[in-house]
Amino acid sequence: MRLAELSGRSGVSTATIKYYLREGLLPPGRQVNATTAEYGEEHLRRLRLVRAMVQVGRLPVATVREVLGHVDDDSLGRTVRLGAALWALPQVPEPDADDDHVRAAREEADTLLDALGWSNARLLTTISPAYRSLVVAVAALRRLGYDWDAELLAPYARLMHRAAQLDLDHVERQPSEAERVEAAVLGAILVEPMLQALHRLAQEEESARRYGFA
Repeated sequence: MRLAELSGRSGVSTATIKYYLREGLLPPGRQVNATTAEYGEEHLRRLRLVRAMVQVGRLPVATVREVLGHVDDDSLGRTVRLGAALWALPQVPEPDADDDHVRAAREEADTLLDALGWSNARLLTTISPAYRSLVVAVAALRRLGYDWDAELLAPYARLMHRAAQLDLDHVERQPSEAERVEAAVLGAILVEPMLQALHRLAQEEESARRYGFA
């Protein structure tokens, strides 16, 4: 398809598509002549992925470029490729190591991982943004007087492990390695908010069942 058709099918203006091409977010089309290129279905899929990351995920172009670089890197193994793409997404800052609440939160997080037998996650604690996010959240709760510990976190963690299994089952059904990593990235951007919405709906339902609407 030509640029105008790609624009029409994707709903993205030709000016924006040209910008994505210049920024390396979209691979170049097949050059027909000096002024015309043709684009395929892979360009349409990538364009939709970019738009989801920019519009829904609200990621800056530089971050999108970094994530897509990992998505396209065939030299990486699946776990590293997937982790690198997800870790390039915006993360919480490193917490203050000297803060007593942060130290306590780390201890509880480590105890949790050990109790669950999550040895791989335990090995990644020094570099994992997810581990850092857990520590920051637990520390904030403890600072407010809510002493979330490993025992309280464990049933939630087990539910999340089942969700992770479902996530990877979905990822593995994708036909190509690039599409598997794309599906994982979209999961972080679009599925996580969807799961959060389901969690809140479940809370509304359970609250009404227990306490009614009065």
